[in-house]
Amino acid sequence: MKVLVLGAGHMGSAFVQQLHAAGHAVSVTARDAARPAALAAAHAGVRAVAPQGAAQGQDLIVLAVPYAEAVPALRSLGDIAGRVVLDISNPLTPDYMGLTIGHDTSAAEEIARAVPQAVVVKGFNTVFAQVLAAGPDFGNGRRASAFIASDSAPAKQAVNELARSLGYEVVDAGGLKNARYLEPLAGLNIYLGYGAGLGTGIAPAWIHRA
Repeated sequence: MKVLVLGAGHMGSAFVQQLHAAGHAVSVTARDAARPAALAAAHAGVRAVAPQGAAQGQDLIVLAVPYAEAVPALRSLGDIAGRVVLDISNPLTPDYMGLTIGHDTSAAEEIARAVPQAVVVKGFNTVFAQVLAAGPDFGNGRRASAFIASDSAPAKQAVNELARSLGYEVVDAGGLKNARYLEPLAGLNIYLGYGAGLGTGIAPAWIHRA
């Protein structure tokens, strides 16, 4: 799969690492060109590209920037009509201990409204960058879940395939409005990791009785 990672922070860097290891054709772009260049230098075959026009020819865009920067970042790519956009953001307060929106909307829905030409899928927002970089296998048969929500079945299938290629158990979380549940779940995970002191080696998982 041809994947553009938009953002080169902790999550973006972890996505580049894991997508490259899984054999995807990875391009990376960001506002600060030095970061994508460093990632490309560290992973042979990864391409660092300028934002404008970077979405052309891509199967999927991983939106790996904070929620407040998401819409400007997507618009910086130029034409993204019909592109599948995986939104991994959470609308967090400055102290990371709360959400700025919820109940009747979500970050994913607001992004979809602002950039209607894109096809938005919510996913991976419940996964810490440290877990993403290390992989989803926690041992003893335990594996982190990738919760995926979208109103587009083909877009959801594309993200499903990407998540499975990275080793995640995929949970179909329904339509995009269910990002209203996934973003608070991420908030709980962040609280447990930082507020309760459990660290970043944790992740939600949806388990099935055999």
